[in-house]
Order: sequence, then C-alpha cells, then structure tokens
Amino acid sequence: MNRILEEIGRIGIVPVIALEDAADAPALAKALEDGGIPCAEVTFRTGAAKEAIRAMTETHPGLLVGAGTVLTAKQAQEAVEAGAKFIVSPGLNPKVVRACEALGVPAVPGCCSPSDVEAAMELGLDTVKFFPAEAVGGLPMIRAMSAPFAGMKFLPTGGINEKNLNAYLEFPGVIACGGSWMVSKDLLAARDWERVSQLCRDAVRTMLGFSLAHVGINAENETEAKNTAALLGSAFGFPVREGGKSVFAGTAVEVMKSPYLGKHGHIGIGTHSVERAVWYMKRSGIAFLEESAAYDAQGRLKSIYLKEEFAGFAVHLVRK
Repeated sequence: MNRILEEIGRIGIVPVIALEDAADAPALAKALEDGGIPCAEVTFRTGAAKEAIRAMTETHPGLLVGAGTVLTAKQAQEAVEAGAKFIVSPGLNPKVVRACEALGVPAVPGCCSPSDVEAAMELGLDTVKFFPAEAVGGLPMIRAMSAPFAGMKFLPTGGINEKNLNAYLEFPGVIACGGSWMVSKDLLAARDWERVSQLCRDAVRTMLGFSLAHVGINAENETEAKNTAALLGSAFGFPVREGGKSVFAGTAVEVMKSPYLGKHGHIGIGTHSVERAVWYMKRSGIAFLEESAAYDAQGRLKSIYLKEEFAGFAVHLVRK
C-alpha cells in the first residue's frame, strides 16, 4: 500500500471539507491540528479548493492535505500543483487514476459495486473510496464485497458520523473513514474554529475508545497468585481463570505468577485500535517499550506497554 494511504490508515478519520473562502484555510488547518486530526480532504465542490489546499499546505506543512471530488485529470493536476498529497473522486474515472499515477500521488476513486472494484483492480489500485457509504448498503455491503476482493481496502464516506464510526473502523477491510460532521458547512460559515477543534477531539476520543480493561497485581510466586485470585473470586463471585503467566479473577483483575513490569503491578487500558492509539500517543510525546509489543495471528498489534510508570504501575494498551 502507498505510504500516504498507510498514513491515512493510522489517522483513521479524514475530515471532508467544502471551503467557500480560501482565506479561512489557515485557521481551519490550525483547528484540525489543534483537534488532533492532522488530515483534510478539500473538495473541488467550490472555486476556493485549489487556493485553500495551497494555503493549508504552506501554513501547516504537518497537515496531510488531499483533494476530493476530483472529476478530471486537469483538476488532479491543479490539486497536486497546489500541494495535495492524495486525490479522492466520487466515481471511478480511469483518466483521473492514470493522471494521478503520472503525478506520483495515490488515487482513491469512488466504488460501490463489484464491477467498480474489479475495474479499480485492473488499474492497479488496492484502496478505493466506498461512496455514498450509507446510501448504498453501508458496512454490510463492504463486508460482502470484501469476501471476493480480500486484498482491496475501503475508505467509506457518506453518512459516517460519531455514532457509526467505530463499526466501520473495526472491520479490517476499512483503512479509514471520511466524514464532515466536525467540519460542517455551518461551522465553517460561522468560522467557529474552537468548535471544529472540539469535535475533532471528540472524534479521536470516540475512535480510540480508551477504557479500563483490567488491573494487574504482582504476586511473588505462582502459589500466591492462585491464592489471591481465589480470594477475589470467593469474595466477589468472579470466575477464576488460569493462564500461562497469570491468573485472572473475572476480567477486572489479573494476578501475575511472578513480579512483572511495574513496582506494584500494571494497568491495562483497552482501545479499539492499539496501532492508532500508539500513533496518536507518540504524537503527544509518549514513549513505548517497543520490545513489549505483541501481535495476533494476522500481524496486528494487540498490546504494548508505555515506557513510563504511573505511581508505581506499568501501563499497557490492549485491543478490545
């Protein structure tokens, strides 16, 4: 997969923007970055698109800016010349795809049927936009098409919001979701940049979904671990389940058979995507014990420890 598309996959959310005045672009770019979503798809639905892309990329070079609603090869060229790093189209136009290939940027054309996906594969693409997502079958349609087209990834857009975002993102065939609820036309017209930032923060919080998964206790040995778990089970009615390195009392308490990371133990924090959580947290300066990373059979990161302890407790992320 193209590295830009991989970056979009780590970000997870692509704000889809129709900006009427390019003069607002720098303030909007700052609002997105302040809100924690360093990405934007500026649609060519307005005459301000090209200059808005230029202004956003020049004033905020850390922002991954692409162009949306690109219908012609000429628009693709104008967008790339203005600084766009990726091109998104509502439909599959081979001329636009070939133009993007010549320009050295990834094309993400709109596809909503098996025939569209086959045509995209013939053009050498491995990622397409699924549009308009909710109107043409939503996640069930993506699941159905992923069966015969297992190598194809989808970027659904159209009807995506904070309520159904995670349902889409939890499916492995979806790399990210496009949406406009945090950058609606009303908010842009009112120039309510603080509200844009807040909605972006809320979207990231919803996407990552941090919650307490369990608390780990460091026992001195296996006997102590079993006895501690048994006491917790007896007192609170928790089922006791023994594993290789620990004994669980219910799902809330894990008792280690020998001292592990953390002076007192560890805290497990659940998240919808460990990969995305790590990416976002690293941007905030949080370091991880890379050697503690564990992966599932599909090669997806399922857990990893933070480098810093909190009041004597190690902390690790685990996939929900």
